[in-house]
Amino acid sequence: MENSMRFLRKMPLPQDLKADYPVTDSMAEIKLERDRQIADILTGKDHRLLLVIGPCSADREDAVVEYMERLARLNEQVRDMLMIVPRVYTNKPRTKGVGYKGMLHQPDPEKGEDMVGGIIAIRQMHMHIISRTGFTCAEEMLYPTNHAYLSDLLSYVAVGARSVEDQEHRLVASGVGIPVGMKNPTAGDITVMMNSISAAQSPQEFIYRNWEVQTTGNPLAHAILRGFVDSFGRSHPNYHYENLQHLFELYKDSHLQNPAVIVDVNHNNSGKQYLEQVRICLDVMHSRSLSGDIKGLVKGLMIESYLEDGCQKIGEGVFGKSITDPCLGWEKTEKLVLQLAEMV
Repeated sequence: MENSMRFLRKMPLPQDLKADYPVTDSMAEIKLERDRQIADILTGKDHRLLLVIGPCSADREDAVVEYMERLARLNEQVRDMLMIVPRVYTNKPRTKGVGYKGMLHQPDPEKGEDMVGGIIAIRQMHMHIISRTGFTCAEEMLYPTNHAYLSDLLSYVAVGARSVEDQEHRLVASGVGIPVGMKNPTAGDITVMMNSISAAQSPQEFIYRNWEVQTTGNPLAHAILRGFVDSFGRSHPNYHYENLQHLFELYKDSHLQNPAVIVDVNHNNSGKQYLEQVRICLDVMHSRSLSGDIKGLVKGLMIESYLEDGCQKIGEGVFGKSITDPCLGWEKTEKLVLQLAEMV
């Protein structure tokens, strides 16, 4: 059978893209300080709560930057209790492999795929967010080799539920030098997630971008609970007190470094009912108030939020409304963030 893969064009090398779109000294200093603060939270030196919050997918720069500027103003009110790490997810996993795959693939959601244009667009967007808000952000590591294009800009990486069993994701997570959250798999087996954390925390040798590389391991790799789906396709949550206590016990028996979990309050934890995120956040905070063990383990929350409530189809043109999963709108987001700050 003839090879059905057509090679379109070579992607730029990460070092070349970084040279063409360089970070400033002030951006590098901001990232260094924010990286330190996030590490201090995950290691227990800083008792603030991490809030990984933002759109399901970052689909257009103008709306994303508008959201981030609002978030930066809100941050001034809560910074003593919360450490906000904005979600700027520019590549979207698709269960069936079709549909909008994020700005990396389509810099303009209404036009065709353009991976070179996409990698430039997402680098520029991250740079603009840092320069205009002082935020360094979180991304999902959907394609491990692409991390190198943004490694000097990001402060947090998540490995998704469909990727967490993949060896390449686990090995690359061991060498990125920033916190990596490993989500429980879609089927819900928590031991799979724990194994992925163990792999990411361990030194590794592997092939990365045509190099043989060696890592020292990532002590800041940790758990993300996002709910799961059973064999009948039904959603089940795993954020309840009993789930958190069980994870605490697993950590205690595992000898892993820096036990930590961030609870993703959407996805299967909410049954994709985005308004439930508010209630689930408050439920997790209540669990933290009941148990010192759980309070020490739960380091943060992950929330899907944008300018407008809900979601829309591509082409409908509502500014700041998600074109993938539905998100909390700004009014509800602001109220929730202020409420969480009072509960820490």
